[in-house]
Amino acid sequence: MIVLKGPQDQLLAALQSVAGIVERRHTLPILANVLMKREGDEVEFISSDLEIQIRTRAPFDGSNEPFATTVGARKLIDILKSLPSDQICSLSSSQSKLTLQAGKSRFTLQTLPAEDFPLVQEAPDFGPAFAVPQATLKHLINQVHFAMAVHDIRFYLNGILFVAEGKTLTLVATDGHRLALAQAELEVEMPKQEVILPRKTVLELQRLLKDSSKDENAAIEMRFSSNQARFSFSGMEFVTKLVEGKFPDYNRVIPKGHKHKLVLGRQPLLAALNRAAILTSDKFKAVRLSFADNLLTIAASNAEQEEAKEEIEIDYGGDPIETGFNVTYLTDVLANMPQEMVGLDLNDSASSALFTVPERSDFKYVVMPMRI
Repeated sequence: MIVLKGPQDQLLAALQSVAGIVERRHTLPILANVLMKREGDEVEFISSDLEIQIRTRAPFDGSNEPFATTVGARKLIDILKSLPSDQICSLSSSQSKLTLQAGKSRFTLQTLPAEDFPLVQEAPDFGPAFAVPQATLKHLINQVHFAMAVHDIRFYLNGILFVAEGKTLTLVATDGHRLALAQAELEVEMPKQEVILPRKTVLELQRLLKDSSKDENAAIEMRFSSNQARFSFSGMEFVTKLVEGKFPDYNRVIPKGHKHKLVLGRQPLLAALNRAAILTSDKFKAVRLSFADNLLTIAASNAEQEEAKEEIEIDYGGDPIETGFNVTYLTDVLANMPQEMVGLDLNDSASSALFTVPERSDFKYVVMPMRI
């Protein structure tokens, strides 16, 4: 029985859109598989890791009889990648095997029963839907994702806070040493909804969202429940478990009223920090920033007594300030900002620094100083 038949690129695109969450090694072997269900002239592809589930549909030729099976996602994708993009591929099923035929190539893969595939139980009480362009959400995630914690025991930091309130969507991430906040405007008025999306969900959304707002399917619809979020975009449905816990009050962390406000060229500052970072110690990654008399001096050293020094001319006439930072925390934010100029607010050597976009209030990045 021919389950489906179609171009290599169409089949590969459908599989790749759902396979990002599939783990090669899992305690449940079936979770390394993708579920394929034939209904009429469409085939549905579903992947799951028990906490996240992604599904998409695509039209394919082949038998219109209902059919379902699961097959190793990575193996099937690797095979398809090795074939020419204009090759017509067919998948046929026989007993507990799935055979892929393309030209003179033939591959037989082991399958597992579709009824054993653990689908995520969706929440019955999703809140009101709202939508933003995919490019907008991807831009927001790009601006804050690097500030997420990784494997922190404070599990609520291993993700991004989504807040929809009024006509504003706010994304916040922090690892306790730095905090990033980005905002966008919504088209509809929303009652306050606040959820924490897991790190894996955030990175998968970042991979799948389209950059261009010109695409006809460019909007992403979002709905939140007490323990799940659901996203619909580009013919995909993405359901994810939420992180439980109370996210820190980010408004208290963002400094207000810093005395010294600078505007710096983002690219020259990033380049200077990247060069200085070469001679930082592997453990602490510390750089010293000194602001005085229209000059910013960046200095770094390591245990081998090697030193780096960079100087950048700036517009600064305030009191001299010397402060230290983890250089990675600075280069992360500068590398993920598309603007040419960056705002930097400082108070003194012991206070946090605030990065902004000049003349705008929709992005803030706070980084704590470190002793050197």
